[in-house]
Amino acid sequence: MAEKRRFDLERASRHDARFRSGKPVEIKSTMHEHADGQPGDWKVYREYHEKLRRHNGWYCFVVYQSHGQSGCTVLKDKMVRQVTYRSFDGMGEEITVEPSKQKYRSMWSSKTIV
Repeated sequence: MAEKRRFDLERASRHDARFRSGKPVEIKSTMHEHADGQPGDWKVYREYHEKLRRHNGWYCFVVYQSHGQSGCTVLKDKMVRQVTYRSFDGMGEEITVEPSKQKYRSMWSSKTIV
């Protein structure tokens, strides 16, 4: 993914990589479907999200399919720069519990992390 999207992997408290221009990138990955049949989701923590936004960072969202111990296949990936952080429970009512979750199937039609 780093080669495809042209960023360098870097481990820091608020991001996983940087574009060569210096902009930080947070990589979020999820399985296409969990063992129980539920779609994958990403967890976004408010503190790191706010730091990334302050530094004009990007998210790289990745959906993969696991092949057990033999690895995985990336099914989709999407770079998103501007996102809005909102916390919701499963019924769509606002709550203050961390982290915020985003089901990947709705992510591709939205720039909002819920």
